Amino acid sequence: MAQNIYYATGKRKTAVARVWMKAGEGNVIINKTPFENYFFYEAHRLIALDPLLLTGTKGKFDILVNLSGGGVSSQAQALRHGISKALVLFNPEFRDLLKRHGYLTRDSREKERKKYGRRGARARFQYSKR
Repeated sequence: MAQNIYYATGKRKTAVARVWMKAGEGNVIINKTPFENYFFYEAHRLIALDPLLLTGTKGKFDILVNLSGGGVSSQAQALRHGISKALVLFNPEFRDLLKRHGYLTRDSREKERKKYGRRGARARFQYSKR
């Protein structure tokens, strides 16, 4: 019998998490690195695995992740988004719970580009009277 593998993509800012989820013992591998070695801070680990804790499926899936782009926080949030989408593919009843917590909504806020003649996106150069 073929094993079901659930694939989903999670995004946040410029971070992209490609998530493959299958039944297993709860191992999480990110870019061929153990989960605990990839995310050093407990806060990032909690953010990433929150959908599994919320649905009570922690330890029931082996998760293989390909993460790229962004910083550590946005990567953790992209992983949370990807795991949430994969959980909905596994069990559509999880959709309401995950949607209520905002885990299925892609946070589309991006960095605004720098404009010419300005110091940043909106900041002007300092005016000097003399």
